[in-house]
Amino acid sequence: MFQLPFPVRDANATAGDQPLGDLPEWNLDDLYTGEDAPELKRDLDWLEEACQSFATDYEGKLDTLDAAGLLTCIQRQERINQIAGRIMSYAGLRYYQVTTDADRAKFMSDAQEKITNYTTPLVFFTLELNRLEDAHLDGLLDQNADLARYKPIFDKIRAMKPYQLSDEMEKFLHDLGVVGDAWERLFDETIAGLSFDVNGEELGIEATLNFLTDADRSRREAGAHALADVFSSNIKTFARVHNTQAKEKEIMDRWRGMPTAQTGRHLSNQVEPEVVEALRNAVVAAYPKLSHRYYDLKRRWLGLDVMQVWDRNAPLPLEDPRIVSWEDAERTVMDAYTAFDPRMGDLAQPFFRKGWIDAGVKPGKAPGAFAHPTVTDVHPYVMLNYLGKPRDVMTLAHELGHGVHQVLAAGQGEMLSSTPLTLAETASVFGEMLTFRKMLDTAATPAQRKVLLAGKVEDMINTVVRQIAFYDFECKLHEARRGGELTPEDINALWMSVQGESLGPAFEFMDGYETFWAYIPHFVHSPFYVYAYAFGDGLVNALYSVYAEGAPGFEDKYFDMLRAGGSKHHKELLAPFGLDASDPKFWDKGLSMISGFIDDLEAMED
Repeated sequence: MFQLPFPVRDANATAGDQPLGDLPEWNLDDLYTGEDAPELKRDLDWLEEACQSFATDYEGKLDTLDAAGLLTCIQRQERINQIAGRIMSYAGLRYYQVTTDADRAKFMSDAQEKITNYTTPLVFFTLELNRLEDAHLDGLLDQNADLARYKPIFDKIRAMKPYQLSDEMEKFLHDLGVVGDAWERLFDETIAGLSFDVNGEELGIEATLNFLTDADRSRREAGAHALADVFSSNIKTFARVHNTQAKEKEIMDRWRGMPTAQTGRHLSNQVEPEVVEALRNAVVAAYPKLSHRYYDLKRRWLGLDVMQVWDRNAPLPLEDPRIVSWEDAERTVMDAYTAFDPRMGDLAQPFFRKGWIDAGVKPGKAPGAFAHPTVTDVHPYVMLNYLGKPRDVMTLAHELGHGVHQVLAAGQGEMLSSTPLTLAETASVFGEMLTFRKMLDTAATPAQRKVLLAGKVEDMINTVVRQIAFYDFECKLHEARRGGELTPEDINALWMSVQGESLGPAFEFMDGYETFWAYIPHFVHSPFYVYAYAFGDGLVNALYSVYAEGAPGFEDKYFDMLRAGGSKHHKELLAPFGLDASDPKFWDKGLSMISGFIDDLEAMED
């Protein structure tokens, strides 16, 4: 199945009534000029024929190919992936601009069904590849250096060998994938179509989430209650989506013989389960010295005896409430990127100049933000919901980091450019860190420095603590679903079981907060995605420490790491920096940076 891009940031939106400047919109012409473009019809026709001829030429014959023949086979498969990816990128990006548009939804659905039908004959490829003996495949790789370049792809495919079903069953599951996509679209369209009454004003979800960052506590409270009211009114729909998706996954996992619900994600991410478990355990053990300690500080800054959930992302009393124009946001991020290395600025600039960013909040637009790599012979596109708060500037820095990474990795080709999620967050979080450090260095007063530090700590808690709490929620959800249908109240209880533990004793939880799991897209689109954020943050914290210590040749090593795309394992990528994510102490190094920032904030209290 060719997957669509989806909103991946748990973004906290901001007020939409401020002058932000000229916000850019996507120009998708580099993919196709319209749904009736002759090039689109040409590519669909080519794809149908290419898939049929590929199956005719290779099905039942992979074990007869020599090294040159297998290389040609792989290159043909890669071209098919490229054309299919181009079509679905166009359909998906156009849909996410206005998810409530029935014509766009139909176009995307029709494109997905066609591509699923066309590519069903290709299912044999991975099945037959996994039936090759290790010695036979290794011998072919030894004979041809160009073929050997694809070894990481073979390794990833063959990691699924123990969980492979019969050829007929795999084809059936491939075809059935469009049904799961329909549930994802139901979720997207439901979220985008929600309307929230906040103090008599009807708003969409992004503008309503914005109220949670308002300086006026009564407005934050009103936003939180509006969210709770609407989520509660629609909770049966969200529970149905989650029940269905989790059950579908349980059936797939059971038939494949996967030992846990998380196994598929770990295999996809090319990360060992024990590494993820070490990360999860390190973060949970650090809750008291991270989120609990910070939120108790914030409680005192806000002058409260106890915090409510609508205070979690409240601005500090001394925070400058100014709105950051798009021009200022661009300048801030570009200055930070260029100061690190002019090459990074050169890679980022076209996003602003060539219609590669869609920034404004619009009715029906998908919430959150993402960077979608499209295909390696085009370029990435970045989606934001930019509304002018410093957090939005950091989101721009984050997504632009993804974009730079995707541009650099494109040189690997269609199959090797895609980076596992655990490493896909490296450039994005590093871009945030560069932007933060640049802003911190230019802070004019101690108060500005305190606000910047506090904001960075909150972002890191959202990226590490909150995402690991999300991961624990998903683990509990999928485990519980194996025992039967879950009521909305069951899911609510699982959500609350991780919230108090992660946020700490500074908080009280209002009635209705138990439904706030409903709007997180990751749970529906990509189960267990969320730990990649914590992985990426911890990795970047350790990586930035090496940079800050003045390690020679760091910039060149960093660009080499991004260029590698998915061609190397995390152990191999980190070795030039003297880092090893499989060492449990590795995560303590990353978490200590967050703790150190909180130490600095506590010192400012003296």
